[in-house]
Amino acid sequence: MLYQLYETNRAWLSPFSEFASAAAKLYSNPLSPMAHIPQAQRVAAGFDLAHRLTKEYEKPAFGINAVNVDGTEVVVQEQVVKTNPFCRLLRFKRFTDDAALLSKMRSQPSILVVAPLSGHHATLLRDTVRTLLQDHKVYITDWTDARMVSLEDGAFHLHDYVNYVQEFIREVGPNVHVISVCQPTVPVLAAISLMASRGEKTPLTMTMMGGPIDARKSPTAVNNLAMNKSFEWFENNVIYRVPPNYPGAGRRVYPGFLQHTGFVAMNPDRHANSHYDYFLDLLRGDDDNAEAHRKFYDEYNAVLDMPAEYYLETIRTVFQEFALVNGTWMVKNPQGKEELVRPQDIKTTSLLTIEGELDDISGSGQTAAAHDLCTGIPKNRAKHYIVEGAGHYGIFSGRRWREMAYPVIREFILTHNAKPASKAKAA
Repeated sequence: MLYQLYETNRAWLSPFSEFASAAAKLYSNPLSPMAHIPQAQRVAAGFDLAHRLTKEYEKPAFGINAVNVDGTEVVVQEQVVKTNPFCRLLRFKRFTDDAALLSKMRSQPSILVVAPLSGHHATLLRDTVRTLLQDHKVYITDWTDARMVSLEDGAFHLHDYVNYVQEFIREVGPNVHVISVCQPTVPVLAAISLMASRGEKTPLTMTMMGGPIDARKSPTAVNNLAMNKSFEWFENNVIYRVPPNYPGAGRRVYPGFLQHTGFVAMNPDRHANSHYDYFLDLLRGDDDNAEAHRKFYDEYNAVLDMPAEYYLETIRTVFQEFALVNGTWMVKNPQGKEELVRPQDIKTTSLLTIEGELDDISGSGQTAAAHDLCTGIPKNRAKHYIVEGAGHYGIFSGRRWREMAYPVIREFILTHNAKPASKAKAA
């Protein structure tokens, strides 16, 4: 019922939002006579803010059309490599007429970025992708909003996530480097562990950034909620069925609007101040700061629904049973057979973990815990790095990501881009 009430409220607000948008333009356009009345700029700013607070935010585009490679701007084309019901594998392919540069780009390492399926779209990692493209061939998982997936496509469980990751690793190729950001650190570690246990070729490196490998360490507000509420509480209070006006009508989901409400509730004062500052920027005519606000909230307010099975199983496995660190996690493979996740079986994949000093989503030590689990990886192929002054988003987006975290990742990948098997034989 809550989902239906939300949709009804959204439908009611839609005409007002459009009216507010039109009124803001009417009072701000210099060609409009209304723009010259007293307090017109203040009225326009008020209507603009009202529009942004009531509008519906759709999934943004990545919008990466070009990047700079060795001082030359090259064209980037977004391509769909593989499509599964709940996820697309995208590649950002680079093009240039410079034969020497083209040859160099072809020889650069391939990276699979596993984006979070935790409320926001993969476009949240736009800055991550744009930066990586300077020195790498880049692929990313683009998770589908569950309300857009028909019931005919079946359920999506946590083990399906793990299987998707393995499928995409094989698709990109044997010498891939995997980067997981936040939530996917756990299923990515499981995916690579299972491949190693079967004797499959595993990625050359795996970089894990700000994820809850061991959520018992330095628990945050997010961790405490998941740990202190029962599994039944989550099932009874946050799971709803998709309304009939979407392709996924009837599917059980954790709605994106609930996730978004939780995000805002963590720092309500900060968001309120941000919107008030936006209003002041409009009054001052500070277009740069106003546009920065729009870009951030266009992304932040665009959310997706998560499949109920996947969400609930993540709560239980990662935040309540701690199955990965306790060595009890059984994952069902595509053939229906259950396999034990054994990170200690990983031997030829180098490990880099990155944490933000001020991360309030994944606390200190949670990601570094991967080193305690991956005992088969030699110490000279494992590294931990803390981004000083960075919060959760700062480790993969913004100045600290570009100037502090990325150089470490680039160097780590370059150092371990050679096949470890040949090194082992030489030794």
